[in-house]
Amino acid sequence: MHAFDVLGDPVRRRILELLARGELAAGEISAIVEREFGISQPAVSQHLRVLRDSGFATVRPAGARRLYAVDPTPLREVAEWVDRYRRYWNESFDSLDAHLAEMQRKPAGVARADRTKQRRRSK
Repeated sequence: MHAFDVLGDPVRRRILELLARGELAAGEISAIVEREFGISQPAVSQHLRVLRDSGFATVRPAGARRLYAVDPTPLREVAEWVDRYRRYWNESFDSLDAHLAEMQRKPAGVARADRTKQRRRSK
């Protein structure tokens, strides 16, 4: 399963959020996810299996309990993939910063008049 397929599910994202705080027993995860999403314990177990099989989580036995933890390796791979596209939103933020700086330099009345002119042109 592709990393974005794994992360695309809100239940699995929530489980990863829980595990980001530290190792948790399967029962603790199930109780929280069952309460928040209204799904059964077997459904939570399936989500844990997907996270484990895809490498996002590790599991270790501790007596009768199974303790889950985040494995950061696939998250690093996702971050590297996303970084290739970061420049696109950074450019937008740079443009927004420049626009906001320009608006702060103009007196309030001039800034309002500029916005009114822009609205008229866009219609």
